Formats: sequence, structure tokens, C-alpha cells
Amino acid sequence: MGVLLPGLGAVATTFIAGVEAIRRGEARPIGSLSQMGTIRLGKRPENRFPRIHEFVPLAGLDDLVFGGWDVFPDDMFEATRKAAVLDAGSLASIEDFLRSIKPMKAAFDSNYVRKLSGPHVKRAAGKADLARMLIDDIERFKDEHGLERLVMVWCGSTEVYLERSAVHATPEAFEKGLAENDPAITPSMLYAYAAIKCGVPYANGAPNLTADIPALIMLARENAVPLCGKDFKTGQTLMKTILAPGLKARQIGLAGWFSTNILGNRDGEVLDDPDSFRTKEESKLGVLDTILQPDLYPELYGDIYHKVRINYYPPRGDNKEGWDNLDIFGWLDYPMQIKVDFLCRDSILAAPIVLDLVLFMDLAKRAGLRGIQEWLSFYFKSPMVPENHHVEHDLFIQLTKLKNTLRLLMGEELVTHIERLPPGLTGE
Repeated sequence: MGVLLPGLGAVATTFIAGVEAIRRGEARPIGSLSQMGTIRLGKRPENRFPRIHEFVPLAGLDDLVFGGWDVFPDDMFEATRKAAVLDAGSLASIEDFLRSIKPMKAAFDSNYVRKLSGPHVKRAAGKADLARMLIDDIERFKDEHGLERLVMVWCGSTEVYLERSAVHATPEAFEKGLAENDPAITPSMLYAYAAIKCGVPYANGAPNLTADIPALIMLARENAVPLCGKDFKTGQTLMKTILAPGLKARQIGLAGWFSTNILGNRDGEVLDDPDSFRTKEESKLGVLDTILQPDLYPELYGDIYHKVRINYYPPRGDNKEGWDNLDIFGWLDYPMQIKVDFLCRDSILAAPIVLDLVLFMDLAKRAGLRGIQEWLSFYFKSPMVPENHHVEHDLFIQLTKLKNTLRLLMGEELVTHIERLPPGLTGE
């Protein structure tokens, strides 16, 4: 099975190197739900708790073949070394493998990612030609490696903020826009379009609009292609989707939540551009309102001051620091505070997400699922959902939905955690 990654930077190289180290028995897939997580089947007394990868027919790690595109021509060893996420000791035994993977030229336009440029880019008359080139790349990669199936996961940079417009409304309007070089069609949309046209499942790891437009959603349904996104849920937002449900469950009030990030990798540099940051900000800000439901709990969450900042700080590299201050209040309105300082490694948290998405999206395709895969919201800051559907950000509800979808696919009983009614309700 082929794994195609637009953007072979820190996240993608950490993922590829990690999978190879795991295949060789030199590392463990920590952080991967598909590899290390268990799933309960049936009633608790049955004591059936298989590993997910033992329960669901996922592709094996040995089956994965890697490829992708990047604006720099470095092979995967050089790209991994420059990303500076993994130390030399982690790369020594897999250097030859990483050197064998070289990027294809990227479909790239610096108007959409202003803080990034590179020499390894495609030259074409227009966007329709670029899309055709990407389709050719996909088909050639599949043929050269003798692959049965493919999955594509966007690991590229955050593009400038963009809203839906007329060119995004239908497949016909989108393809007309390609021919006319419409500025509302971004490079990431070209990759998503190419994947869908080739029948390849597509997951979006950035907050870009990309496939979250009616045109590509319709096209995905027509072509029986699974879609999911947006924006890998790794550091600070992961903490929010863990903490906010807990505050709400105990009906503890929230007056303000201030978040700031220090990040020095390529993603941090790209987000130093205000228009790219706005795309990320929209993704990060939507989490609290959806979880806390201020319209239902105005006394507790109706007047939250929520601020998010991202600061580019090169010395920190990929080792992001996410600092949060929460001003909360409890019984009799007495104020309290929570401080969180998450010294995380951004790509170390993202790599297992990429692995899970590759395997679950391939499963979705083989199971005949098409269009938006809402059950994979667990992995995203700003999950794609069908039109007019409520977005669920609560991490624990998302996990229940994911596991129940796997149970449903395998013909097992869904778990509701109600196995026996209290004695008073049963007549005992």
C-alpha cells in the first residue's frame, strides 16, 4: 500500500523514519491507537479486549511504501536530519532506507505560503496542468512500486486564510476554476483533487480549507473516496479537548483561557505570516465553544475570554512549548486558576496520528465508506462534518464514536456503557 505525503518536512519525515524503526523492531509505536490501543467487545464479564490492529483488518506496517512531494529536493535522510526532530542515533541504522526515498517536485505557490520557498517545484501553464501532473505522479508511483492501493495525507504547511466561494460550490465550478486559474483554488486543493480523481483516500493534516468544500466533498462521494481533516490535534488543542470536557462535566465555570505557543520549526516560520496564522487561529479557537456549549450554560461559559497566540522562536525547533492560563470559578463564584505548561515535541505527537489515519482511511476505502469520515474527528482540531451537522470536539466522545464505528464495521455490538439497569428500575 502506498502512502503519499505532500510536504516532506518534520512531521512526514518523523513518521516515515519511525515506521521503519518500528518495522525493524528498534522502536515502539507509542501514541498510535491503531497499534497499541485496545477495544472492548461485548459485555464486560466476557473480558474481550483485543488490540485494535488484531480486531480490525488493517494493513500491516510491512506493507507500507512511502512517497511524496516537497519544495526541497533532499532525500528523506537529509530532510529528517534537517528537521532535527530525531537524533543521529535514531537514524543510524535506517539511513540507507531513508536515502532511497526522494521527493517528487511540489505543486507550490508562495502566494499561499508566504514564508516558504524552494527550488523543487513544478512548472506549468496553469492549475489544470498542475493537477494533471499530480495525477500523473500518483499513477506513476503506483505503477513503479506495484501497489494495490494508496492513501494521501497532507503534511504540508498552513496556507493563507481562505473562505468558501462560488468556485468551491460544485465539481463543475471547481474544474472550470482550474482551467481559469482561479485564485481561490490553492495548491493543497490541487493535491486533494488529484487524489480524489485517482480514487485515493485523502486526509488533511493542516487547517487549510482544502477538501472541506462542497465541490470536493461531492466529487469524493461520486468517486467512492473517504475524506477527513482538518489540522492534526497534537499539543495545546489536545490539552483543551481533555481539560474542557472535565470542567464541563463538573459544572465548573470558566472566565478566560489564554494560550500561547513557542515554536521554531518550519511550521512556526510559516505561521509567522499573519494570513497563515489566521487559518490556524480559526482552527484552534473553535474548540471551546463547541465543547462548553455557552448557549446551554450561559452562567458558566457565556462570557469566556479566549485568546490564542503562536510565536516563532527558532531556538526551540520542533520542541514546542504550549502555555495555558485558565481562570475558572467554582462554588459561590470563588475564583481559581489552572496553569498548563506543555513542553511537547510537535512531530513526535503528530507522527502516530499520520500512521493511524493511513491505516483507518485505507480500511474505510475497503469497507466502501465514502465522503467525510466523521468518526476520525478524534485526530483533528477542526474536524470535517457533513453540512448542518454539529461538530464534536470532546476527545472522549470522539473516541467512543471511533471505536463504535470499528465495532459496527466488524458486526459487533455497540458499547453504550449501560449493561444493567439499577435494581429499582428492574423491579428487583
